[in-house]
Amino acid sequence: MGCVSGKELDATRHSLLFFICMFLFSFVSHTSAEELSSKTVMVDEVMLFQEIPSVYGASKYEQKVTEAPSSISIVTADEIRKYGYRTLADILRSQRSFYVTYDRNYSYVGIRGFGRPGDYNTRLLFLIDGHRLNDNIYNGVLIGTEFILDVDLIDHVEIIRGPSSSLYGTSAFFGVVNIITRRGRDLAGVEVSGSAGSFDTYAGRLSYGNAFQSGPELLVSGSAYDSDGQDLQFQGKGWSRDSDYDRANNAFSGISYKGFTLTGAYVSRKKGIPTGSFDTVFNNNNTFTKDESGYIDLKYEHSFTGLADITARVSYDWYKYNADYIYDFADPGNPPDLVANKDFAKGQWWSADLQITKTLFEKHKVILGLYYEDNIQQDQGNYDREVYLDDERSSTNYALYLQDEFRILSNLILNVGVRYDHYETFGDTTNPRAGLIWSPFEKTTVKLLYGSAFRSPNVYELYYQDAGITQKSNPDLMPEKIKTYELVLEQHLMQHIWMTAAGFYYKIDDLISQQVDPNDGFLVYRNTEDIQAKGVELEVEGKWSNGLRGRVSYSYQEVKDKETDRGISNSPKHLAKLNVTIPLLKEKIFAGTEIQYMSSRETVDGNKVDDFFVTNVTLFSQNLVKGLSASFSVYNLFDKKYRDPSGDEITQKFVEQDGRNYRLKLTYAF
Repeated sequence: MGCVSGKELDATRHSLLFFICMFLFSFVSHTSAEELSSKTVMVDEVMLFQEIPSVYGASKYEQKVTEAPSSISIVTADEIRKYGYRTLADILRSQRSFYVTYDRNYSYVGIRGFGRPGDYNTRLLFLIDGHRLNDNIYNGVLIGTEFILDVDLIDHVEIIRGPSSSLYGTSAFFGVVNIITRRGRDLAGVEVSGSAGSFDTYAGRLSYGNAFQSGPELLVSGSAYDSDGQDLQFQGKGWSRDSDYDRANNAFSGISYKGFTLTGAYVSRKKGIPTGSFDTVFNNNNTFTKDESGYIDLKYEHSFTGLADITARVSYDWYKYNADYIYDFADPGNPPDLVANKDFAKGQWWSADLQITKTLFEKHKVILGLYYEDNIQQDQGNYDREVYLDDERSSTNYALYLQDEFRILSNLILNVGVRYDHYETFGDTTNPRAGLIWSPFEKTTVKLLYGSAFRSPNVYELYYQDAGITQKSNPDLMPEKIKTYELVLEQHLMQHIWMTAAGFYYKIDDLISQQVDPNDGFLVYRNTEDIQAKGVELEVEGKWSNGLRGRVSYSYQEVKDKETDRGISNSPKHLAKLNVTIPLLKEKIFAGTEIQYMSSRETVDGNKVDDFFVTNVTLFSQNLVKGLSASFSVYNLFDKKYRDPSGDEITQKFVEQDGRNYRLKLTYAF
C-alpha cells in the first residue's frame, strides 16, 4: 500500500469530523430522553433486526439471506436516493469488496481484488428481475450511464458473492447482481424527475405505474441523459477538449397479469473518447462509441398445489455497437489525412428457461432446470478504406441444472447443486456448488461454502482482429475456471447492529487475459495465467428507528499470478468504506455521507497509481411539499486528484478521475 500523504490525512480528518458533527447534531436535535424510553420506539427498533431480508437470485427462489448459500448484500431504493447514486457503477462501488474503474468511456467493476483492464464486466452475471443481461458478443454488461435501466426504477439490488455457475452457467464467475425493479403499484400514478449537475449534465425521466382493480399491473418509463463532459489534460499529449461528451436514452416497461409478466427494456448511448485510445488522433471529438441494447421477456409463474412450482420464461435480446476511430493516414510531415475507422458488432439471441421447484419428504427443496440459448447473430466488423474484419457467426448452447436444499436439522441446512453446460465452441463443462449453513444460536449464522464456475471465451476474444492495426484473433481460447472456498459469519451484535465477516480463497485456471504480443506488438487474448487469491471481509451495519443508518466495511485481498508469485494489475489490497445516513428532520430531511478508500494499484506496464480517499455527501428531502423529493449531492467533496489504471489500448496506462462535482435532483409524484 502506498503512503498516505498529509493532504489525504487532512481530507480524511475533515470527512470524519463532518460525519461526527452531523451525527451529534441529529442526535441532540431529534432524540429526547422520552423518545429513547418510549415503548413504541423500543418495539420498532427490535423489529428492525427481526425482519431478515429475503433474496431471490442466490437459489432462484425467495429465501432469507441468512439461509442463502452465499455472502449477500441488499441495496434498497431508499439507499440509492439518500446517497445520491447516479448509476449502477455508483451502487456497486459502495459495497464491500467491490471497486470500479473508469477509462472515460466505460466503467469496469472489480471484486475481491480482481478487476482486469480490458475486461468488459464479463466475470459477473447481471440480471434484471431474473432476466440475463450479459450480451452474446462480449459476455459483458455496461454499468455506467449506458446501463439499460434508470436507477430510479430499482426497488433493490441483490449482490450475491461467489461462483454461481451451478445455477446460471457462464459469467457467474465471481457472483451475481440481480436488480429487482419497482412495480406499478409502487408508483400508483405519474412520476417526473429532473436533474442538473457539473459539466453541463442534465437528465430527465417520466414514468407511469399502476395496479388496476381488474387485475393487470403496469409500469412504463422513459429517461434521457446529456453531458458535455470535461476538458481533460493528459501527460505528454496536452488538452483534449469537447471530447468527453455523453448522450443516453433508455426506456423500460412491464405488465403483469395472472402469473404472466411481459417486460421490455432499451438503451442507446453515445460517448466521446478523450483519451486517444488505440492510437487514434488525440483531441478529435469525432472519435466515439455508440452502444444500443434491448430485450423482451415473457415469464410465467404458477404454483400447482400439492405438486410443484413452475417458472418458465422466453426472451429475445439484441445488442449493437458502433464506433468511429479517427486516424491520420498521412505520412509524417504531410498535411493530415483523417479517416474514420468503423468498428461494429451486432448480436441477437433468444433463450428459454424452464424451472420446476418441489419440496420432497418435507426436508428437501429441489430445483430442476433446463436452459437453451440460440445466438442468431454474432457479427463483428471493422473497415475504413479497406475491410479488415467481416466476421458473421451464430451458435447455440444448452444446460441442465439441479439443486437441493436439504434441511438436516431445524438449524442446519445443506445446499448442493450442479449444472451441465454444452457449447458449440468448446464442448462441455460441469460446475458444482455446496454450502453448509448452521445457526448454532438464534442470532448467529455460519456458512461454509464451495463453488466452481466457468467463463466461456466470447466471440470478441476469439475472433476479433483488425488486419494488423491494433489487435489479432485467437480462436484456440478455452474457458477459464474458478474454484472458491469461503467461510462466512453473520452475527447480531445487539438489537441495532449486524456484523458480517468472511474469509475466502479462490484460484483461477487458464485465465483469459488481454496482452501485447512481444513478437508483433498486437493486442491478443490468451489463456496465459493461473491466479490464486485470499482475503478477508468485515462489515458492521447499524439501523435505528429514527432513520439513522450506518455501515462500515473493510476488505483485504491478496491476488497473485501463481507462476510469477507477483500481484496483478488493478488489484488493490485494501478497501475501506463508511456509509452513514442521518435524519436532520424526522422523516423529512436526511444527510447521506460516504467515504471510500482504495489502496494503490499496479498498472499494466508495471507502474502504480496512488491510494486515495473520496468523500461524497448528499442532502435529501421528501414530502416537505406533498409528492416532492429533492436532493443535492457533492461528489469527491475534497476534490481529491486520483487515477484509475487503464488497458493497453491507452498509451498513458492510467486515467484521471473526476474532481469535485455536483448534482441537484427533483422528483415529483402525482
